[in-house]
Amino acid sequence: MKNFFLPLFLSSFLVSCSYGQGFNDSSIRKVSTAIAAIENMYVDTLNKDKLAEDAIVALLQKLDPHSGYLNPQEVKEMNEPLQGNFDGIGVQFNMLTDTLYIVQVIPGGPSEKVGVTAGDRIIQVNDTTIAGVKMKNADVMSRLRGPKGTIVNIKIQRGNNPNLIPFRIVRDKIPIYSLDASYMLNKETGYIKLNRFAATTYDEFKAALSELQAKGMKNLILDLQDNGGGYLTAAIEITNEFLKRGNLIVYTEGAHQRREDAYASLRGTFEDGKVMVLVNESSASASEIVTGALQDWDRAVVVGRRTFGKALVQRPIPLFDGSMIKLTTARYYTPTGRSIQKPYQNGDTESYNMEVINRYNRGEMISADSIHFPDSLKYNTLVNHRVVYGGGGIMPDYFVPIDTTRYTDMHRSLNASGVLYKYVMNYIDANRASLQKQYKDFASFKSQFNITDAMLNNLLDLFKNEKFEMIDTKMLFSDTKKDTETPKRTSEVLTADDRKQFEQSESLIKLQIKALIARDVWNMNEYYQIINEDNEPLTKAVSIIENTALYNKLLGK
Repeated sequence: MKNFFLPLFLSSFLVSCSYGQGFNDSSIRKVSTAIAAIENMYVDTLNKDKLAEDAIVALLQKLDPHSGYLNPQEVKEMNEPLQGNFDGIGVQFNMLTDTLYIVQVIPGGPSEKVGVTAGDRIIQVNDTTIAGVKMKNADVMSRLRGPKGTIVNIKIQRGNNPNLIPFRIVRDKIPIYSLDASYMLNKETGYIKLNRFAATTYDEFKAALSELQAKGMKNLILDLQDNGGGYLTAAIEITNEFLKRGNLIVYTEGAHQRREDAYASLRGTFEDGKVMVLVNESSASASEIVTGALQDWDRAVVVGRRTFGKALVQRPIPLFDGSMIKLTTARYYTPTGRSIQKPYQNGDTESYNMEVINRYNRGEMISADSIHFPDSLKYNTLVNHRVVYGGGGIMPDYFVPIDTTRYTDMHRSLNASGVLYKYVMNYIDANRASLQKQYKDFASFKSQFNITDAMLNNLLDLFKNEKFEMIDTKMLFSDTKKDTETPKRTSEVLTADDRKQFEQSESLIKLQIKALIARDVWNMNEYYQIINEDNEPLTKAVSIIENTALYNKLLGK
């Protein structure tokens, strides 16, 4: 099973003229004549490399929304999170008001080894000042990252100390984790959240699964919300842990690719026990493969909202200069034969990308009654013969509407401007020692720490004194542009509407502050244990999994 679809993910292969065999002689001659005419007769001097790139991009844009061209830098940026590592200093950071704040130091990484901590602000990198100069994230990363074994010198500001502290850091391999959180929700139910399907995802998942089983886990909630996919092989390996040997997981087929089937092999480590899968409109590709297989075999109850709807398989075609063509070569189908690829018009990527926003505009995010599937897309699951549909994402077994009541313009502006994150950083700078002294472990912090009115007032003071563009929530779900510029907040007093919106979002803001503090003092796992208190699909999943009659009913038993 591990070698299944291996050709789809080979890092390189020979690009030969055989790719042009589908075109007749006249079509090839026509293109060649045009290129020769431009090269030999055009009035101005040409950048031939740029012209070639533009021609490839234009050609691929006429195919489907997921075929495309990537330049060498884009190839590197795409591969790093999927390969599971990169060379660097081992920190996660946010750029807030032109200052690099270290959010998290990778355990065991080169920065932790020399004493860099979360909350530090990097002011200089190799004698180049990066604070207060409006430097792009990509430019900052290019200075911090570099080949393993090379040295970077940084100067950081810690707390209110005006003196910069120098650090000499030797770059090393830095792991990129695709598993955000793994913990027990109660004595019998475990929770795992994956953010992508990368080269290391299966190993991360298997280790987390074993650890939870050792803690007594009998039921599992797998959170694939906002997981945009990744490697097909990782999705197949993870699905294999839930299905019986010989169960079909997925198959692919294309005009120039014969059908290839992937089956569950050996014995999965979680073939028994209740399973819930959480999805939403940003769950795509590999996430939909896992969800579709578990739904088709009646192995899991799917909770949330309709998934994105990507069932096209891309094959990377590396080019000699390090660039790459990402070409769609096949469609994938769930075990019942469903294609869940949403419709598209060749070359019309704008409408394709607007489809999720259109779901919101027509009310689908609020009510499942707004979703209609034609009978021609009806299928039956393979065990209990429930009705499921193809044609545009996977419809959950239990629908959970999006909650927009607390997501005000004020809340979005606090997040988008970085004010909320900056406040938390400032708070931790001033209170890190007292937090660590008062709360000996995360359990005591979670149960005893509360956000006070004084903390909220300090946040609002920071909000008033920052300059940034306000966010208009309604425009996020509109396909029309504003006629006027977005108003900019200056050092004004809060309006009555600001205060009303703040009160409307207050419970969510409190939860975010507490979760961000937990992330800084502990890790991402603890962050999710707090922020998931606002995860409505998770709350519903827990209630379903504890109600055996309802769980079985949703599975059609």
